[in-house]
Amino acid sequence: MASVGPPAASTQPALPSGPAVFKTIPYAFILPEILCGTWVWILVAATSVSLPLLQGWVMYVSLTSCLISLLLLISYLLGFHRNSENWKVLDSLYHGTTAILYMSAAVLQANATINSEFGVNAPLNYQLNSAASFFAFLTTFLYILHAFSIYYQ
Repeated sequence: MASVGPPAASTQPALPSGPAVFKTIPYAFILPEILCGTWVWILVAATSVSLPLLQGWVMYVSLTSCLISLLLLISYLLGFHRNSENWKVLDSLYHGTTAILYMSAAVLQANATINSEFGVNAPLNYQLNSAASFFAFLTTFLYILHAFSIYYQ
């Protein structure tokens, strides 16, 4: 028998603001996304950039994503969202789109790593490119994890 009564209200969790951002999943992923994305940018900039078209896209994606994520983190810390549901949609769309862009950048960086294996200053550039590829794929994973976490929240 079904119970007769008011339906259970589905409550949406409140969006965090202030220091609670660092304690709440998926918003706690923003800082590691920024840090890993910064490492991608630094490591690619430290190489001789033998393939400017490939690594230029990697630099663009990492720097742009890093800056936009930093602005998003600041807006969450200062509470600009005012607990609006539109911020969840914005956050999910941003992180989903950035995950796709970062995946393309990570694949291009891996290709640049393979091509830098036998070039000028091969050992150093290969190691820097390998580290940049690792952090690019790690950052991609963080953006995917953030996008799906906010979607299923």
